[in-house]
Amino acid sequence: MTVSLPLVVVLGFFVWGAVRFLGVRVWIVVLIALFGFWLSHTFLAPAIESGTRSGVTVINGSHI
Repeated sequence: MTVSLPLVVVLGFFVWGAVRFLGVRVWIVVLIALFGFWLSHTFLAPAIESGTRSGVTVINGSHI
């Protein structure tokens, strides 16, 4: 059986757990999210996307 969840849902569970059980402050989560959006509009975006795709390929075990 294969279960397909969007990445946003999985990250949402991690964020909820971090805020609820680890005591991470909500403003820190918001700051990290905003920094990620800002970083995606810089010259580093293609390198980040390539690295993310390579990591997903390695984890999935599929080669394109």
